[in-house]
Amino acid sequence: MLTGKITLITGATAGIGMATARLFAERGAKLLLTGRNEAAGNALAAELGADFLAQDIAAPEAASRLVACALGLHGRLDVLVNNAGVLFNGTVATCTDAEWDRIMAVNVTSVFRLCRAVVPVMAAQKSGAIINVASDWGLVAATDALAYGTSKGAIVQLTRSMAADHARQGIRVNAVCPGDTDTAMLRGDSRAADEARFAAMAEAIPLGRIGQPRDVAAAIAFLASDDAAFITGAMLPVDGGNSAV
Repeated sequence: MLTGKITLITGATAGIGMATARLFAERGAKLLLTGRNEAAGNALAAELGADFLAQDIAAPEAASRLVACALGLHGRLDVLVNNAGVLFNGTVATCTDAEWDRIMAVNVTSVFRLCRAVVPVMAAQKSGAIINVASDWGLVAATDALAYGTSKGAIVQLTRSMAADHARQGIRVNAVCPGDTDTAMLRGDSRAADEARFAAMAEAIPLGRIGQPRDVAAAIAFLASDDAAFITGAMLPVDGGNSAV
C-alpha cells in the first residue's frame, strides 16, 4: 500500500497521470499534483483531497518550485512520478526543430531537472522511489514517431543510470513502458483517427485490447510501493505484449 507516502505526480490532469493520482489516493498516499490545466488540476485536487500547483513542466524553474512546495507542505518527498509527456508524429525528414525541441524539453529535460532536484531530498531521507513513464517505443522502434521514440529511449537509459548511481542512497528508480493506452494523446494520433483504425490497433495487440490508464497506474503504484523494495533499474512494459512480438 501507499499509506502516508508523499507523492509528486506530473502531468496529473489527464490520462495516465489522472488515473495514477486517483489510484494513489485510494491507497492512502498524500499527493502534490501538477500540470498546465489549472481548472482540471484544482478540480482533481478537490476530489482527492490533494494539493495542486499549476506548472509548465518544461519551464526551467518548475522543478525547484515543485520540490519546494512538497517540502513546504509535508517536509519530505517519498515518491516522484515523472509522467508528463507530449507526442508529435514525424520522421527525420518531417520533424521540425520546434517539435523536436518541445518533445525533448517536456519528455527528457523536465525529468532530468526534477530528478536532480529530488535526489538530494531522498538521499537525506535514505529512501525514495522514482518512477519514470517511458514507452514501449523506448524499447522497440515505431514508425512516424522519431522524436517521441528518441525521447523515451533517453528516459529508459536515464532510469538505468540513476538506478545504478543512487541505489546505495536508498533510492529506487524504475520506469513503466506503456503501449497504446486509451488517452487523449492516443486519440490524437493519426493511427487512431477513426473507430475502425482504433479497433484495428486493439486487434493487433497480443492481449487483444487497448490499454486503459488504470492499467499503467497499477504498475506505477506497485513500483512505488514497499512490495517493490528489491526492484530498481527495471523497465516494466505495460503494453499487452506488444514489445514481446
